[in-house]
Amino acid sequence: MKNRWLRGHAEALVDAQWFQNTVIAVIVLNGIALGLETYEEQFAAVDGYFLFAEYAFVGFFVVELLLKIYARGLAFFKDGWNWFDLLVVGVAVIPASEGFSVLRLLRILRLLRLISVIPHMRNVVNALFRSVPGLGTVIGLLFVIMYTAAIMGEKLFEDISPQYFGNLGTTLYTLFMLLTTENWPDISDTVIEESPYAWIFFVLFIVISAFIVLNLIIGVIVTSMETEVSAERWEEDQELELQQHQAVMKRLEELGKQVNQLSEQVREMGGRPVDRDAEPEPGGQGAVGQDDPGEDAPAVRTAERED
Repeated sequence: MKNRWLRGHAEALVDAQWFQNTVIAVIVLNGIALGLETYEEQFAAVDGYFLFAEYAFVGFFVVELLLKIYARGLAFFKDGWNWFDLLVVGVAVIPASEGFSVLRLLRILRLLRLISVIPHMRNVVNALFRSVPGLGTVIGLLFVIMYTAAIMGEKLFEDISPQYFGNLGTTLYTLFMLLTTENWPDISDTVIEESPYAWIFFVLFIVISAFIVLNLIIGVIVTSMETEVSAERWEEDQELELQQHQAVMKRLEELGKQVNQLSEQVREMGGRPVDRDAEPEPGGQGAVGQDDPGEDAPAVRTAERED
């Protein structure tokens, strides 16, 4: 019983908004400290303070994860973001020995914990992962277009501009620069000087790859994000409908109790119901089979007058 009580308080603690804000603030401060460490000459005098701050940040993150594991139990390990937090914090606690010096550089990944802590960032990353199947199809289409254009460009412009179209690898790299539309006139001008109709190749490639296919990639990502947001809103609507349904059912239950109370009050005010099978009392009015002399008297007087 006591363990359940402690776990309930721990769960309320880690789910509290102030606790989440504290975690975000500590992550941001840790990132600022890691950035200041890069200025070794300017902050050489306070290097010991940076080391102390590093131990403090790591200790805070370890305690945070232990609280979450204790509060949520095995359910903690069912969330992929929790595994991500375990990996990032686990890298931070690796001893700073010579063999693990490269892994110690990965402590900067703790800044990425902002993604797992802030829900909106987490939704964006989830949408990106869900868009991978659609993105794979569009990126495959882009690769087919680039590979086809690379073979054509190598055959057409190998002799004119070997520095850009000398072989298949060089041509692919050139087309990638054209895809970014960065300094593409410098590439096209070296070819158009010798082949005036080469502009057709460059214009068609840039329009198809940079404008059409890349917009398809953006469209897939945007659609996936809309689906993610719609799913979250649907869950919120379902939860709201459930709360409204529970409120209506509770109100109906209260009204049912009030109706029952009113029915009991009506019975008490109306008295005991009359038993129709009971025998009438002697001399009572309305008795079945009993003659009323008051009703026959006028008829006797009328008969005497006629005689």
